[in-house]
Amino acid sequence: MLHQVGALPYRIRTDGAAEVMLITSRDTRRWVVPKGHPIRGLAPHMAAAQEAWEEAGIRGYPCATPLGAFDYVKRRRRGPVDATVTVYPLAMVGQDADWPEKSERDTRWFALIDAAAAVDEPQLQALIAGFRPPPAPSTFAERMLPAIRTGIRRRFPMLGWFQSLMPKQGRFFEQFEAHAATLVAGADALARLLHGDGRIETQIAAIVAHEHAADDITRDVLQDVRRVFVTPFDRSAIIELIGVMDDAIDQMNQTASSITLYGVTSFEQPMRDMAGIIVEAARITAEAIPLLRSVNRNGDRLNELTARMIQIEGQADTIHEGGLRALFQQHQDQPMQFIVGREIYSHLERVVDRFEDVANEIQGLVIDHA
Repeated sequence: MLHQVGALPYRIRTDGAAEVMLITSRDTRRWVVPKGHPIRGLAPHMAAAQEAWEEAGIRGYPCATPLGAFDYVKRRRRGPVDATVTVYPLAMVGQDADWPEKSERDTRWFALIDAAAAVDEPQLQALIAGFRPPPAPSTFAERMLPAIRTGIRRRFPMLGWFQSLMPKQGRFFEQFEAHAATLVAGADALARLLHGDGRIETQIAAIVAHEHAADDITRDVLQDVRRVFVTPFDRSAIIELIGVMDDAIDQMNQTASSITLYGVTSFEQPMRDMAGIIVEAARITAEAIPLLRSVNRNGDRLNELTARMIQIEGQADTIHEGGLRALFQQHQDQPMQFIVGREIYSHLERVVDRFEDVANEIQGLVIDHA
């Protein structure tokens, strides 16, 4: 069995829909994802990103946790060989004007449903189709029936019946979705900062601006919790969810503040890898939050998303530990450099931890309203 790595380059349009890039194979001209052999000296996700650049000119931030894998038959002169490809999501930053295999392949952006239909491999079709499906639209009845936590329903069944007749008030879903958008934007700016993409001051200013916007949204949510009579979820659940979402972007801001304070201008590869995980965590959050409009209908997908969030948090822990170990070995005679690097690692780990908290809060809502 031949083992390869592949990238799924993606971008999020202004309307929130996801698109992925496919390329044509050199021999059969069928649509495939950028893929190739592991590269000595590079982690698998970085090798996948290198393949995306060589075959499609795509630059971006790879997530160290794979989406999954697919099998296919690779044609060779000596005969076909069974191959398996481990696929890593790659958030696109840009496409270069020129790249090594530009003259040998075509590239195209596809909507998810079209991309899934364009590739031949069933496992790859499933990976693409499940990457970011649009939220299922809620019916009018589902939007008008407020959910209350299981414990309250059991203790006060009459209250549950009464609340089911009351219209929802407030703008909680819109506020949650707006806050999720600041997480995506903040994560993108943080990744650009750690990858040296643009001026450091520009990316730090962007993170600060997104954090301030998130604070404004959080204040609006807390005000609505106090003044609105009927809420879509238990008030404590609303406060806890918006609180951990806000904590995530606060920690992004803390990371940027430490970089500014200590004048750090270069960043280790494990820090960049953690930034890629943060970008993926923000994408997952932005997909999950609209699904809360209809928890019952979207429970299975929410469980899938929160499970992936917890999976990538575990990967971030591994990267964090390895990065600290390498940092200590590199700066045994420079304790201040180690202390500064450790602080940046600590903030990055806390960002990912807060996203795990978001996943846990969403899981709690799914359990309560199943």
